Amino acid sequence: MREVTVSAVSGAPVEVGLDASDAEMFAAVTERWRRRLADVWADRPDLVVLPEHAARPLASLDPRRMLPVEQIDDFTRTYGERLQGFFAALAAEHATHLAWSGYRVDDAGLLRNSTVVYGPDGNPMGAPYDKNYPTMPEMHRNHVAPGREMVVVDTPIGRLAPTICFDLNYTEALERLAAQRPDIILFSSAYHGGFMQQYWAYTARSWFIGAIHPPNLSEAYSPVGDKVASSTNYRYHFTKRINLDYRVCHIDEHAEAFADLKNRYGRRVKIHDPGRVGVVLITSEDPDLPLAEALETAGIVDVDDYFSRSITARNQTEIKPALLERGCSPLSASLSV
Repeated sequence: MREVTVSAVSGAPVEVGLDASDAEMFAAVTERWRRRLADVWADRPDLVVLPEHAARPLASLDPRRMLPVEQIDDFTRTYGERLQGFFAALAAEHATHLAWSGYRVDDAGLLRNSTVVYGPDGNPMGAPYDKNYPTMPEMHRNHVAPGREMVVVDTPIGRLAPTICFDLNYTEALERLAAQRPDIILFSSAYHGGFMQQYWAYTARSWFIGAIHPPNLSEAYSPVGDKVASSTNYRYHFTKRINLDYRVCHIDEHAEAFADLKNRYGRRVKIHDPGRVGVVLITSEDPDLPLAEALETAGIVDVDDYFSRSITARNQTEIKPALLERGCSPLSASLSV
């Protein structure tokens, strides 16, 4: 068992007047997030995920009344580092990991839409993740430069994979991310994405924590696509304990092994069947029992290993024509592997 407590905290963007100064915008944004994050500190989360543009002020919640691009650019270049410092200090104050998402200026002077994971000491962990697939208005109007790498950040609590909003539409991004075997996908967004959240969680065999602007709900999904937590129309946050000592395994050829696993370890392991997809989520419920050890003892392989073996068998299998002899069914076949 390797449990961590995760929180997603969202809220409507901060509205400011068109004539607001950079200092006024900074004060409004930091005060808003100080109050919003106060909702989860009592739960002592190990990880907090914030939505896309967590610190970007708006002239109105109506997207047709945006602040001028030049004003946002100036605000980011003037107060961007101080804003990141504000969230870094909160991570250190509460000894947690905090995924901040918003505009930043990189070392080359380019504007990026990024997620930075701050550690319990307030320092950035790993490289910032730059949104790989900004929308066309972001690139053409706001001059946001796209990222090129899907980033996984190694931390003491697990392998964290930030993604941002429009990224969710691109299976190529998912494939690159899934190959790195993250433990938790951190989805900071202004749009929900619907069933694509479950698809990413299942395909990456990863927990999925979404922090999304209202009126959309922020939600969490298990590696088999079950919704396990959600914000509501009243509360723009949730906190959930998740178990990172897990494996996704296919049910085929594992019935006896699953029974053996339960008979050996009883309540020390949990086998959850979400139904309809042919896989189960197995977790160790005992901090002294590494799941990998238990699965090896029972002869259980994870779903990707099983699928790989199935592909190998397919490629090595020759189906011979049925022998149309007396008493031999036309459907009979000789199978050689």
